[in-house]
Amino acid sequence: MRVALGMLWLLALGGPPQAQSSCPSQCSCSLHLLGDGSKARTVVCNDPDMTLPPASVPADTSRLRLERTAIRRVPGEAFRPLGRLEQLWLPYNALSELSDLMLRGLRRLRELRLPGNRLAAFPWPALRDAPKLRLLDLQANLLSAVPPEASRFLGNLTFLDLSSNQLMKLPQELLATWAHLRAGPTFPDHHTRLVLGLQDNPWVCDCRLYDLVHFLEGWAPNLAFIEARLRCASPRSLAGVAFSQLELRKCQSPELRPGVASIRSSPGSAVLLRCGATGVPGPEMSWRRASGHPLNGTVHQEVSSDGTSWTLLGLPAVSHLDSGDYICQAKNFLGASETLMSLVVTEPQTSTERSGRPEAPWARTDVGAKAAAYNNKLVARHVPHIPDSAVLATGHPVPHMQEGLTLQHLQMGVPGERSDGWEARMVRSLKVVGDTYQSVTLVWKTSQAGNTTTFSVLYTVFGQRDMRRVLVQPRKTRVTIHGLVPKTKYLACVCVQGQVPRKEQCVIFSTNEVVDAEATQRLINVVVISVAAVIALPLTLLVCCGALHRRCHKCHSGGSAEATGAYVNLERLGHSEDGSEELSRNSVSEADRLLSARSSLDSQLSGARAGRRINEYLC
Repeated sequence: MRVALGMLWLLALGGPPQAQSSCPSQCSCSLHLLGDGSKARTVVCNDPDMTLPPASVPADTSRLRLERTAIRRVPGEAFRPLGRLEQLWLPYNALSELSDLMLRGLRRLRELRLPGNRLAAFPWPALRDAPKLRLLDLQANLLSAVPPEASRFLGNLTFLDLSSNQLMKLPQELLATWAHLRAGPTFPDHHTRLVLGLQDNPWVCDCRLYDLVHFLEGWAPNLAFIEARLRCASPRSLAGVAFSQLELRKCQSPELRPGVASIRSSPGSAVLLRCGATGVPGPEMSWRRASGHPLNGTVHQEVSSDGTSWTLLGLPAVSHLDSGDYICQAKNFLGASETLMSLVVTEPQTSTERSGRPEAPWARTDVGAKAAAYNNKLVARHVPHIPDSAVLATGHPVPHMQEGLTLQHLQMGVPGERSDGWEARMVRSLKVVGDTYQSVTLVWKTSQAGNTTTFSVLYTVFGQRDMRRVLVQPRKTRVTIHGLVPKTKYLACVCVQGQVPRKEQCVIFSTNEVVDAEATQRLINVVVISVAAVIALPLTLLVCCGALHRRCHKCHSGGSAEATGAYVNLERLGHSEDGSEELSRNSVSEADRLLSARSSLDSQLSGARAGRRINEYLC
């Protein structure tokens, strides 16, 4: 009887001892019934002295928990005998390395939890051996990045916790894998819902986070977050700012701004090479010589108001050793772009007239100090290398058009050299009216100009050989030039298009002097108006009071209705501002200013030989 009862007790426990696998000595094992009536075994190991996963885990184990142990790594195929394993929990161990084969044979695995470890990397391809995996918990590890190829193995997950790691961004490929979650609940299978944990990561809020912030905008019916309010960690100016309050730009590789490709200068002159580029984030700018020789100058970096990054290479006193090619590079994490600039250092040339009279060429005696010596009539003539394609409309806003011209020869003419004196009388009384430090307005008078006469305005920095041209529509005698450099001396000439500018048709001005004079004039106007108001107001009140007193006396005395009244005519004192319309309304941006300004103060002269026609500067 007692033997029979013992056999029944063994059968209730699952069979004889030799038919079962023994429980590891450092673990505890238990059986529990599932909803369908089947049994499931759970093995829990939490010995702090355990350094490797146990080797004798029962094969029928469905839940394995190894927690708070000293396990540092999981060997390859350590869990392969556990073909019925559905939950593998390895929380709060010392894991720092996982094998790509750790999930080999676990075809039924549905949960993999690895929180609180020291994993700096995760073997994402190992997820191919667990096709039924739905939950992956990597919270509180040391992951600094998720590689783009990981997106191929995360498509079946419904729960992914990457919180409390060192992530600064997520790859665009992974976000594309989750793009269908933003659609409505139209997918029949249950794998279309996802719970994400992304909080408590040091997110860098720059253009690299643009795709993630855009992905999180709005409401996604099939997407939920453990913590929905993600925040920036850097840069310092955005630390603690929620993603929903960010306005980020999409990343762009560097793009160089077009500029001067070749520069000629004389020995001893100062040369400034400029190079600009755009990109998101702003590119790092650098200079180097194509020959490998060291740079003989200083480099200055600046960022313009439109976001363009500029690098300026200043060569204080060039020599023939500085001739060669200079490479400007713009670089950010998306790539790099380069452009080449050539510098040619040559000796200056001089020229004289065959008439026996020595001419006074525009010779520079000091860099930026003295530019030219005027003679009698002829100022300059140019040979245009860009065809005249359009005329600047000064009455209505149109695109600002300027044409860069290279000065071929700067020399004064002599009286009687040309027979077009009528043109000199056509443009007269050229004046400068101040506007701002970056612009100036020129006004002039014309006595013989017709309705179809087109004027040209040539201007340049005083002492430089490169001039720019602005075309003015017929019947206009006023133009505003934008994009000037503050506190800089300029030379400007106005003449009929195609004709020769004369001395009396040119004016030399300085932007700071024009603005200071304009400010002084405005101050004088304010003072005059104030004084006039102070003087006129008491007189006006006195006259009005007298008239009121006489009228009241008339009413009390019952005088005749035809009594003589007093009429006072008051003149209005006022000040009229200059309401003239600005003729050129389109201003040049700071980036175009840096491009339009030439890089050298070269005053090299190209003279004319005997018997040849002298090159002149035409409008």
